[in-house]
Amino acid sequence: MRKKFEKYSHKIVQKIRFRIPDVPGALGRLAMEIGKCNAILGDITTIDITSNYVIRDITLFFDSKEHYARTLSMLMKLKGYKILSVEDEILSLHKGGKIAVTPRVNISTLSDLRMIYTPGVAQVCSHILKHPSSARDYTSIGNTICIATNGSAVLGLGDIGVLPAMPVMEGKSIILNKMANVSCIPLLIDSDQADVIVNTLYHLSKTFGAIMIEDIKAPLCFEVEDRLQKMVQIPVFHDDQHGTATVILAALIKALRLTRRNKRSVRIVINGAGAAAIATCKMLLNYGFKDIVMCDRAGTIYEGRRGGMNPYKEDISRLTNKRMEKGPLTQVIKGKDIFIGLSFPGLVTADMVKTMNKKPVVFALANPVPEIWPKDALDAGAAIALDGRTINNALAFPGIIRGALDARVSTIDYAMKFGAAETLASLAGKHDVVPNFMNMNVHEKVAEAVRQIGLNRLDKGQNAD
Repeated sequence: MRKKFEKYSHKIVQKIRFRIPDVPGALGRLAMEIGKCNAILGDITTIDITSNYVIRDITLFFDSKEHYARTLSMLMKLKGYKILSVEDEILSLHKGGKIAVTPRVNISTLSDLRMIYTPGVAQVCSHILKHPSSARDYTSIGNTICIATNGSAVLGLGDIGVLPAMPVMEGKSIILNKMANVSCIPLLIDSDQADVIVNTLYHLSKTFGAIMIEDIKAPLCFEVEDRLQKMVQIPVFHDDQHGTATVILAALIKALRLTRRNKRSVRIVINGAGAAAIATCKMLLNYGFKDIVMCDRAGTIYEGRRGGMNPYKEDISRLTNKRMEKGPLTQVIKGKDIFIGLSFPGLVTADMVKTMNKKPVVFALANPVPEIWPKDALDAGAAIALDGRTINNALAFPGIIRGALDARVSTIDYAMKFGAAETLASLAGKHDVVPNFMNMNVHEKVAEAVRQIGLNRLDKGQNAD
């Protein structure tokens, strides 16, 4: 069932409890009716058996709320069958929230209490007063980060506000805790003003060993990160930018090996000009890729373009598209070796892939539905085609944050991100582009690579780029 959830993660999931006649073919008839409604069948679990009926929980996947409603209406009309209950499996999983703050020490006796609180705690306070840096050793600060959002650019959902964004922050907190043993506190900042977000995080910054900003729209996210990093002495990491860019770089490193291409000669088109796309473009340029063209809704971005620009697009226009290519994606994708999509579903067709250079690499990363499904791209001649379920920033950020905390650096620079990307590429299987996210060894090795680079930088007295 886990594989089905992964494959159909973009669909609506419902668990329906049916009372089914206990006669031969009854379950088959129900399955056939479900198929007629174009719903996808998941797990089937027997709950109870009576003299005349079998009670079964059946998990179904739907394309939309309307599809779900139509299917349910049809199934309710089946004679002899009865729907007993409907459970939204995703809502059930999230009920009560997914995280909690729990103690790391036990309190079994009055003596324990006196050591962790008054009077014993005064000894620790006095030590930190004399040695402020030791707060990272004797409090939770050294292993705690905040994940801050204003809910203005939630992946696949857009500007939904802070409360609907909280489940995403909790999910990312779980990933950091499970994969890198980092404690997280989500912060919802209900403002779209850079001053408010920056000042709020600045005044709270001494509580944490690092700050992650999440799901804040561009260009606001660029301003928040840049300003805040200059004000605090701990890393400020925008995962939507740098985590995504790191994993894309890792995937490209391995894809170039598999297709025997060179980073200095490949021609790349990036569709999208938001936070992730601009960060990815800058990372690839800094890593040594030379030929990159970026597209947005208005077509290619080039130096001197007047419409639909902002300071960040202006900056990227001076670094890319040296041939001054102009036009929409359908035209610009022709003759390219690599497509990276960080934009919207369904923008790329099989015919467009066929116009690319022979055996292209297609990373269609729009979520939850990609610009083109990997199978369609492969059928059109792509040598490698992957979507956001495989090339996912969750491969990078746990190890990067863990390594940065362990090295006690004040910033996360390109060298650390390159180290993470190269480590990820080296850990991918022989025919894989990236390693398995669930492999704990992957996150440990990324963390160690980042830690070593961070420590070397500190030894040399270097600052981040």
